[in-house]
Amino acid sequence: MTTMYFESDLNSSALDELCVAMIGYGSQGRGQALNLRDSGVNIVVGLREGGNSWNQAVSEGWSPLTMEEAVKQADIICLMCPDMAQPQVYKDIVAPHIKPGSTVLFSHGFNIHFGAIEVAAENNVVMIAPKGPGGMVRRTYEDGSGVPALVAVHQDATGNAKELALAYGWGIGSARAGIIETTFPEETETDLFGEQAVLCGGLTELIVAGWETLVAAGYKPEVAYFECLHEVKLIVDLIYEGGIARMHEFISDTAAYGDLVSGKRIVTDETRKAMKEVLTEIQDGTFAKNWQAESAAGAPNFKQMMQADLDHPIEACGKALRKQFSWLKDNQEVQS
Repeated sequence: MTTMYFESDLNSSALDELCVAMIGYGSQGRGQALNLRDSGVNIVVGLREGGNSWNQAVSEGWSPLTMEEAVKQADIICLMCPDMAQPQVYKDIVAPHIKPGSTVLFSHGFNIHFGAIEVAAENNVVMIAPKGPGGMVRRTYEDGSGVPALVAVHQDATGNAKELALAYGWGIGSARAGIIETTFPEETETDLFGEQAVLCGGLTELIVAGWETLVAAGYKPEVAYFECLHEVKLIVDLIYEGGIARMHEFISDTAAYGDLVSGKRIVTDETRKAMKEVLTEIQDGTFAKNWQAESAAGAPNFKQMMQADLDHPIEACGKALRKQFSWLKDNQEVQS
């Protein structure tokens, strides 16, 4: 069975004499930085002066530094800016100022695995990848728990890279939930596949296709929205709590029978073949090359596809419905 590391297994004092620099204050950067600060870790935030993230950090009690100054002070440099921005940030800001023996920490292995960033052999390269968005990393920490994470070591220049990474995992609260050891290739490829085939691409296409099928058959868009989108959370919560077995325990016999006789008609051998093709394109670098080229060109296709998604009628239907949900009225982000 895979080993999981918990708080009792770790040397949290490994960070006691060290300075951590958080480069980026988006979802993951903010959540992890706040947790590290509350855990007593010596942490600075490095940002582009005067930007939105800078102002937000100031409002949350930080005294931000420029990214250059943060790197100069740091023993552990956490690259939490977007994947496509990281190579340039590393080349222009981190590489010229990093101290020998310092650690570069990632929460996703994309740029290391696909060779967009190469760190000098005198420095550690590690990963702590929380299995949840930054908001959840922060929220669960404040609740006294945490989200599980993966740990990996790509480069161990100092002989204690794994110990440092695990101590960082303790600092953000993930050791409360459990940290599993992996590798940069395994984390990168499984993460990309999960996003594309199941969690984001697969799920949203399934939801939209179901909604479109019902609406085309003459059913009310709002009723179709409830059946194909809104109730996804109810099922996902059950699966999250106890796997597919728990879902079967709590849904009706009619729903369970429908699941068993119809599920494989939707996810067919052709679907599985397409999944394998998606995985192959991730493994051989095709996806990474395409995404890097798209980003370098200013992401015109990405923006066009994103706008088409946002303009789909299911979004207008959902937005109107959610305005009527009293339990969401205090959460403007969810309503939008």
